[in-house]
Amino acid sequence: MDASSGPPAAQRSGAGRPLPEADADCVERWRTHQGELVDLLAQVRQRLGGVAAFRLGPQPTVLVTGPEAVQHVLALHPDRYVKRSHRARLLIGDGVLAATGEAWKRQRKLLQSQFTGKGMRRYEERIAGAARTTADRWAGHARTGRTFDLGEEMRRFALDTIWRALTGYPLDDTTAHELTSVATVVAALPTLPADRVDARDAVADDLARIDEVARRAVAAARDGAPGPDGPGLLQVLVDASAERPEYTDRLVRDELVTLLVAGHETTATTLTWLYLLLDRHPAAREEALAAGRAGSAERREAIQALVGETLRLYPSAWILPRHAAEDDVLAGYRVEAGTDLLVCPYLTHRDPELWPDPEHFDPRRLTVPGGRPTRPGAYLPFGIGPRACLGQQFALRESVALLELLLPAHVPDFRAIPTGAAYSITVRPDGPTPVTLTGGGGGGGGGEAERRVTQDPHG
Repeated sequence: MDASSGPPAAQRSGAGRPLPEADADCVERWRTHQGELVDLLAQVRQRLGGVAAFRLGPQPTVLVTGPEAVQHVLALHPDRYVKRSHRARLLIGDGVLAATGEAWKRQRKLLQSQFTGKGMRRYEERIAGAARTTADRWAGHARTGRTFDLGEEMRRFALDTIWRALTGYPLDDTTAHELTSVATVVAALPTLPADRVDARDAVADDLARIDEVARRAVAAARDGAPGPDGPGLLQVLVDASAERPEYTDRLVRDELVTLLVAGHETTATTLTWLYLLLDRHPAAREEALAAGRAGSAERREAIQALVGETLRLYPSAWILPRHAAEDDVLAGYRVEAGTDLLVCPYLTHRDPELWPDPEHFDPRRLTVPGGRPTRPGAYLPFGIGPRACLGQQFALRESVALLELLLPAHVPDFRAIPTGAAYSITVRPDGPTPVTLTGGGGGGGGGEAERRVTQDPHG
């Protein structure tokens, strides 16, 4: 038996201590104040530790934030703690994010090689092309002094990048407009009706637009017409459909939409958060640029630390639901089969025992010796284990490529927001984030008296 697998379920059943559980009054106070879910989770973690239970209904849910427990659930025993239906299934269907079991293993294996090693190298020029296009657009904004929406700019860049990777073509304005339906559906998911038919009806027009974009892209790939950068990742899916019966037209569509969603929403959100953090911590930008000359490994490493620290504070997925498929003992506590768990990177990354001064934005903690914890499970902005994000190297490379061009040339000026205005930023930025650009030699954004910011990081 594999030593890492632990004793069989029959031996684990009944072992371990009972889980510590938040009292009903704590949950009721949270309900009364209409708090965000993360407020309740933070209270549970603070009072009861890195593995603890709470009840929003008759059955307990287990919160997992301690690094060893995170590693146990996500990396060491993914077959005991399984992923169930993805909340975005309405949009992504049976794509790799929502797939489970043997189907997921087959789909993951097909895509894995596209995002590592040689697979990543074929996307370098496509990433660079999207970054240059965005840099040119920002130069135009700077010349005219036009106010623009930072979040929308970052979404356009990330969508252009993944579209080039998928199809070999740069993103045109018509396709970009049609694909705004992706963001519309993603934003609507938490508020859609519980009934599947009613939920689909509520976003039917947007889904139809997304399906039409996917249909045209798949048809072009099947016609064998590569884009100016050559065939894209979509060609891999189309080729698979000719050889593997499970890759139906619907599954090819689902994988394409999954890659579109996963390949741009999280990157755009991270870049938007990064610029908001730099506005409050302008010295971090100056230190990154001073780390080395343009194009040097030193500067690239410093810029990647900016991205990494942003992801620490605002990880791509702030919460990772899992379901116990069998009895287990987790950090000494008994977990019964059928229990739902919530792994919360957001809170793990804010644990003061792991990260000194955890609320402070400090990219140096990711570059200096001893600056970050080495315990497995302590840092997981893209998840860990076999279901970790496929595209994490792609996301980091495109973020750094863009910032290498934008950081030296431009400083977004949030003072352009009208006096008295306020905006709310969530893990997925909601609403306009208007800025203008000043020259690259300038300092950071305006003072708090000129810029009211209500930040809600809970999403």
